[in-house]
Amino acid sequence: MRRQPVTFTIVMRIKPVNLKRHVAAIGSALLLSSIALGANITPAFADEASPELLERLRSASAVDAPRVAREVETTWSRSGSAAMDLLLKRGRDALDAGDARLAIDHFTALTDHAPDFAEGYHMRAQAYFRANLYGPAIDDLETTLSLNPNNFNAIFGFAVMVQEFGDLRRAAELYRKVLAIHPNHENAKSALSSLKRDGIGREL
Repeated sequence: MRRQPVTFTIVMRIKPVNLKRHVAAIGSALLLSSIALGANITPAFADEASPELLERLRSASAVDAPRVAREVETTWSRSGSAAMDLLLKRGRDALDAGDARLAIDHFTALTDHAPDFAEGYHMRAQAYFRANLYGPAIDDLETTLSLNPNNFNAIFGFAVMVQEFGDLRRAAELYRKVLAIHPNHENAKSALSSLKRDGIGREL
């Protein structure tokens, strides 16, 4: 049975007090330069196929894109260490079982032992989000994107949280960055279309 990816969703309610300090601390250099349109930076732990896969993803048809996206995500999930891969699996299994706290423990062990492995921070961000720890989730998304600016799922998660905080224009910009990497990302397309209907995020 193929694992269903754990993702952030648009429907959520985040208390602004938990996000204000963290969103304000996100520098323009990270959001506008490190996550640059068309960036082709290979994550530290990705294999050599990743740039080619990203290009295939950009040019994939709507039919082929989900399969190629899964290939990219699989590439990013390879730590190069059996022990680290086991920690990643245990964390994901705990998250699938609804135990966010146990997942955080596994992902923290992973990030402690593999501090340059972007997917460890990305998955822990999702676990923090599930545990309603939104500040740490944003911190981990920031770290994920500093290590792997092409992680369209992390950018999407960032956009969702920024949108909920009320910065709709920045959220629209982030959704466009997701689509620059993964043009067939259905959730990003839907979110951006919704903002455009409200007059936000239209191309100048």
